[in-house]
Amino acid sequence: MKIDAHYYALLAFARGVGFNKEAAYQIAYASQFVDDAKINQITLDETTPQAVLRELGPDNLLLNMATCHSYFKINTFNYEAMLNNTTAFHFVPGCEGTSFSKKMRCKKESPIIMDILNEVKTVSSKQDHHPIELGVALHAYADTFAHQGFSGIVSKVNDIRNQRPLDVVYGNHINEIKLFVLEQLPEEQSDHIPAYGHGQAYHYPDYPYLHWEYAYDRTDNFSLEYKKVKVANPDRYIRAFQRIKTHLQEYLENHPEYRDDKVEFNNYELFFANLISQTRTEERISAWQQILIDQKLLQQHDKGFYYDENEWLREAFLDFKPHRYQSRTVREAVVADDFFASNWYKFYQAVSWYKELFYESANKYELFKR
Repeated sequence: MKIDAHYYALLAFARGVGFNKEAAYQIAYASQFVDDAKINQITLDETTPQAVLRELGPDNLLLNMATCHSYFKINTFNYEAMLNNTTAFHFVPGCEGTSFSKKMRCKKESPIIMDILNEVKTVSSKQDHHPIELGVALHAYADTFAHQGFSGIVSKVNDIRNQRPLDVVYGNHINEIKLFVLEQLPEEQSDHIPAYGHGQAYHYPDYPYLHWEYAYDRTDNFSLEYKKVKVANPDRYIRAFQRIKTHLQEYLENHPEYRDDKVEFNNYELFFANLISQTRTEERISAWQQILIDQKLLQQHDKGFYYDENEWLREAFLDFKPHRYQSRTVREAVVADDFFASNWYKFYQAVSWYKELFYESANKYELFKR
């Protein structure tokens, strides 16, 4: 899924079910930031207050907070990045099949993501938990619907054939040109894209309106017996957000401190229609913004009305500059006075918590047992 679903649709649904503006913003921002959080290591400046250093430990270091990476940089093709980022947050394994490769295939509502989501919904905010954890989990949960059938590691599972759209594709202009070029390549040159994630399916799984088809190896031993499947993304996206609506409601029932009693909304048909609208991503975003205003769920001046991928970083680090904080490693960072209260630090905590739950559940279902 893309920003129109992970951020704007989730923001609308969170407000619609009754979350207050701040909590809805935290949930939606955390969800989208999973696709933008590429920094994996931060060392702190020597002027960092001792109170901060004592809290973080003796290494003067923030580590392992990335939830994504640049998928076609060679140095990201390593097992750790594929498991900790791509698999954990974007292709949660379904744990089904007779081989490790098949077990790693993403499945909607996989047992791992359901374990994590159930834990998120039931923990108490009094135990230093917060809605940002829900946003992180809902990103991975939503992607199990869009990315089902593919794996977060380089795998024969992802080596597909005869992929093609059955509708007009409305990407942005650059993606449309790239897609046109790729689709002109002959079948024998299909190895131009690694069998990683849904790379060989291009952006097809992430267009909510698209119907498309492909063929995959249906055998357990990858004996090249391909089966054609047709995919209706609108069905997948609607089912995903029907369930997301329920999860939001259940979380709010367990955490009434985040409720806005002034919200009275029930026009979800409007939400679902825009969710799968056959338009460009930018047009769906504009429509979401207008819906939020028209339905009196947000105003244009409200925080979070426009998504800014640098907002949480800017608030947490006094020396923030985009070119410094676009690297995998950031050195000598200067933290804000209220660093531990910042949304970025809460996201950092949520990612650590999520990854711990992910591996606990993976071991529970013997995912890594060959």
